[in-house]
Amino acid sequence: MVATKRRFEPNLQKVRIQVGGTPRREYVCTRCLKSGKVLKAA
Repeated sequence: MVATKRRFEPNLQKVRIQVGGTPRREYVCTRCLKSGKVLKAA
């Protein structure tokens, strides 16, 4: 029996990304950045 339930939180990073053509700082998971679902703003 496990004493406490373990939670798996996403690894969020504050990154500049393109949102509607304008760069914004948003929290994005590292998995999304690695897979290419979200592109960083230059």
